Amino acid sequence: MAHHTRLNSYDSPVLRAAENGYPPENLVSHEDEEEELEQIRRYEDFRTIDWIHDSMLERNRRMRQKKAMRHPFRNPDGSFSWDWLRYQLRWAGRMGQDSFIVTAVGAVIGITSALISILTEWLSDLKMGYCSDGWWLNQQFCCWEIDNIEGGRCRAWRVWTPSSALSYLIYVIVAALFSFLAAHLVKSYAKYAAGSGISEIKCILSGFVIKGYLGIWTFVIKALTLPLVIASGLSVGKEGPSVHIAGCVGNIIARCFPSFRRSESKMREILTAASATGVAVAFGSPIGGVMFSIEEMSHIFTIKTMWKSFFCALVATVTLSFMNPYRTGKLVLFQVRYDRDWHFFEIFFFVIIGIFGGLYGAFVTKFNLQVAAFRRKHLASYPVAEAVILATVTAVFGYFNRFLRIDMNESLAILFKECSGGGDYENLCQTWAQWPMANSLFIATIFRIGFVIVSYGAKVPAGIFVPSMAIGATFGRMVGIIVKAMYQAYPTSGWFAACQPDAPCITPGTYALLGAAAALGGIMRLTVTVVVIMFELTGAATYILPLMIVLLVTRAVGDLCGASGIADEMIRFNGFPFLEKEEQSYDVTVSSVMHRELVTLSATMRLGDIKHILETTTVQGFPVLNSHSKVLRGYIGRTELLFVISKARRAGNPSPNTLCELATEEHIHETGQPELPLITPTPLDGHLGPMGIEEDEAAPEAIEDLSILPNERLNFKPWVNKTPLTVAPQLPLEIVMQLFKRMGPRVILVERYGSLVGLITIKDVLRYTAETEHAQSLSNRYDEWSSLDSTLVEAYSWWKDTQHDALDRMRQWARVVRRR
Repeated sequence: MAHHTRLNSYDSPVLRAAENGYPPENLVSHEDEEEELEQIRRYEDFRTIDWIHDSMLERNRRMRQKKAMRHPFRNPDGSFSWDWLRYQLRWAGRMGQDSFIVTAVGAVIGITSALISILTEWLSDLKMGYCSDGWWLNQQFCCWEIDNIEGGRCRAWRVWTPSSALSYLIYVIVAALFSFLAAHLVKSYAKYAAGSGISEIKCILSGFVIKGYLGIWTFVIKALTLPLVIASGLSVGKEGPSVHIAGCVGNIIARCFPSFRRSESKMREILTAASATGVAVAFGSPIGGVMFSIEEMSHIFTIKTMWKSFFCALVATVTLSFMNPYRTGKLVLFQVRYDRDWHFFEIFFFVIIGIFGGLYGAFVTKFNLQVAAFRRKHLASYPVAEAVILATVTAVFGYFNRFLRIDMNESLAILFKECSGGGDYENLCQTWAQWPMANSLFIATIFRIGFVIVSYGAKVPAGIFVPSMAIGATFGRMVGIIVKAMYQAYPTSGWFAACQPDAPCITPGTYALLGAAAALGGIMRLTVTVVVIMFELTGAATYILPLMIVLLVTRAVGDLCGASGIADEMIRFNGFPFLEKEEQSYDVTVSSVMHRELVTLSATMRLGDIKHILETTTVQGFPVLNSHSKVLRGYIGRTELLFVISKARRAGNPSPNTLCELATEEHIHETGQPELPLITPTPLDGHLGPMGIEEDEAAPEAIEDLSILPNERLNFKPWVNKTPLTVAPQLPLEIVMQLFKRMGPRVILVERYGSLVGLITIKDVLRYTAETEHAQSLSNRYDEWSSLDSTLVEAYSWWKDTQHDALDRMRQWARVVRRR
């Protein structure tokens, strides 16, 4: 932020310790050290939003509106005041604007989600055949009429060829073609459309600016390519990209209104509501979407934001239900209903599923990050070829497995169903086929895990929600089949005493549901959100307790493995400056992290000196001090300085010797020196610059008529923050982190007894935490190396002693033989 000192990669105390006592060349190469420290330097590239400054601007806006509302009903002459009517209409329009925007955002997200679902189903079925009654119909709509069914087959649906070999070849070619189109569109028109988007939106909601990430081209390309990616068979989902698409919709619509465009706090509310709505339409779960925003996306979640999120999710869900994309009344394809209860002896198997979910999350996160590092190093220049190869390999191997060949949403719908409710897909519920089915489910689980590890992060729209749920569902259904087989083999065992003899006891579909919840909770580290989503999908209140048990076990196993959510890990991997929600403890004070060498301004300066500082530095803000001391008088940003200088230039080209007053000098009053006339550039209404400089809409443009004389001063004081947030250097770093999280300042100044001694930004905190983690990782490697070295030395000594003893015994035995 306000300092541009670069980190020295040779300045780390851990590296110095390594040079003095450890051999790091055997463990970590110098290039790897530079690469890890380069991630720390990236924090200099981001610009943050000052939420305190934005809140002050919003307060001033409200005060002006209240002042305008007090305008009298009649003019002094007794006539009707048209200004009063204008203010009343403006106030009514602003009051209804929030509801209109939230409603519009929800409706557009619902329509977009329905169209994406319809297009995805059509493209997925296009790999297998086409509809002779209409090429635009997928297999479900093509065979909707019961008259089209003869002998269990649909007459209108035509496969491409009766040959199995040619069908297999067409399946692979079409999958590769879809992936090529998607990757090429993303690379050519909107690179931000790649990936999931959840990590980036979390950073945007926390106050970090990523220009163009929520733009209209990103929305168009991501909405077009997402169905292609899903239909190509890549092991990625549409739920994460749905959040990104929803964020784009919210950003595009809200920025059409000036009151939202110039208020970052209002934009954050809309983006939070949009992210909730993206999850709501992806799972058909409006309450689950709101819980997702609370648990995962936003640091600060007010009641007003919650209301907007709930209303927006409700509008989108109603719109999606009205469009009815599956013609079944379901909001998502895998929505099911359960009418059976569970038994307490099944808790043991639920725990097994929970353990799988925790291990899955830790395993996939770890290896996916390694694949991402490999992709960044070797495949960054070949995004299209990578996507085509991944889709081709997935199609080649997935075609031969019945659960990998079909769409993941369709697979979840099949695995969740009860056997008595039409869930006997390819003899899935038949006793004679239970072991081949279990074997097929196990193979699908293993292969899908591998596909997810290498596919998530490719340069196409890619989510990980549904792939994880599909993995958990195949594993859970396999466990359910095994438990059901055990019951059928030993129905009179005391273990199954709670089962009714004449009624089904085990429901494998519920195991698939619990497995999907465990995998989703393990990869995203979510608990309450997953319970709510699964409850809204099934409507079975009796399975809330099993869901809670499974997710608590998943969470505990993930904690034991030291796992974090994959979204948080991707934030760290990409170097995004983001403070996590979890509390962190550091045994250091602010003085250990703050910048000490600062670029400051004096209370009174020459215009030429200010321009020189702006031209020769890259800092974004300047503390203002007394001219003859370090007493802090305020803080002003670069944008404000440039704005005032540009306004003064329009008024009358000021000379470099023009005095600029940023704060009132105390010694001027003490010596009794006369005050010089001030030139105050009057604020105007509008959003000027990234910091959101707000100007008084009622003020005249008086600055345009002013001429600047050599003995006049340029007044910067209205743009100086006279009460910046300050802390003492002895304050613990954890408290400063809480200030950044809860209040959202861009910079915190550090002063001792009124004198400025340094400043600290979020990037400084993140840089310090990154260095600490880097030091700890190196230290752990050295400890491992030392323990391994000592173990090898002990093993070598034992081997030498054993060998020496054996030689002595052989010599003694040889002497005895000679004597005999």
